[in-house]
Amino acid sequence: MPAPPARSVLVFGAGSIGCYVGGCLQSAGVAVQWVGRPRVLARLRAHGLGLSDLDGRQQRIAPAELRLHEQLPPDAAPALVLLCVKSGDTAAAAGQLAACLPPGTPVLSLQNGVGNADVARRQAPWLRFLPGMVPFNVAELPQACFHRGTEGALAAQDDAALRPWLDAFRRAGLPLTLHADLRALQWGKLLLNLNNPVNALSGRPLRAQLLDRDYRRCSAALIEEALHALRAAGIVPARVTPVPPRWLPGLLRLPTPLFRVLAARMLRIDAQARSSMADDLRLGRRTEVDALCGEVTRLAQRHGVAAPLNAHMVELLERATATPRPADGAALWHALSR
Repeated sequence: MPAPPARSVLVFGAGSIGCYVGGCLQSAGVAVQWVGRPRVLARLRAHGLGLSDLDGRQQRIAPAELRLHEQLPPDAAPALVLLCVKSGDTAAAAGQLAACLPPGTPVLSLQNGVGNADVARRQAPWLRFLPGMVPFNVAELPQACFHRGTEGALAAQDDAALRPWLDAFRRAGLPLTLHADLRALQWGKLLLNLNNPVNALSGRPLRAQLLDRDYRRCSAALIEEALHALRAAGIVPARVTPVPPRWLPGLLRLPTPLFRVLAARMLRIDAQARSSMADDLRLGRRTEVDALCGEVTRLAQRHGVAAPLNAHMVELLERATATPRPADGAALWHALSR
């Protein structure tokens, strides 16, 4: 396998995913630069960047070793860009990248949802936007430590620009698999991400939320609607867990003692894991619910079926952003299904 190009990786969007993936790459010897919001950069300048995971990883990169920017450097010429902004910021981010980067620069989208690379490509068609998928959860802990709390391998659309980087990602502990068609895998991941708004509204860590049957009923109903829309669209979502996608609603609705046994691998989540949507809601920031439940609703509408629960979940998250207040499982199920 050829070595990666000597130039740096640019992480555009120094949030939880961007800091974790970029930090792992830098720890493996890759030169990395970050562009992010002042809030995150201030913490990184004060504490450095910590990396941990459920397998026992514990590392810290000193502040002096981090190349941090609030704006994209005008002379940036990275060999690879990792696009890690929230879905709603994709078009604006693509415009900023287009203003500074040479034509043809590969940009790998490590974002939730299924359409971000398409959005970015329409904004800046002379850059090489590639869809990717992050299967694991990363939580920001105190002192700028970014903690991977679940398992999974990165995935991306197969492209010649990414093949020289496979060894670097492997050395970083982030194996990257390339796929001729990523769309089925993106939809498979989106089905799982429909639990994110439920987790955000619960106010609980991910594992604790999943062990509550009422919360699981909410997630099951959202996933069931999405599966119906996917069937209408002729899309077969890929299997991204040990459980086939069509079995997920039934599994989630099982009594908790049985669910705990049958979903043991799904529950290999440490106590610190939570969805990034929960962090956004807690901080009063705009969430990505439209890139998840909204995407399901739009797919359903295009193919003549209904997804009222996903549409209602978008409304619930938008209202909760103004006044965040945790809801217990029974109350959330009542609010969603009424």
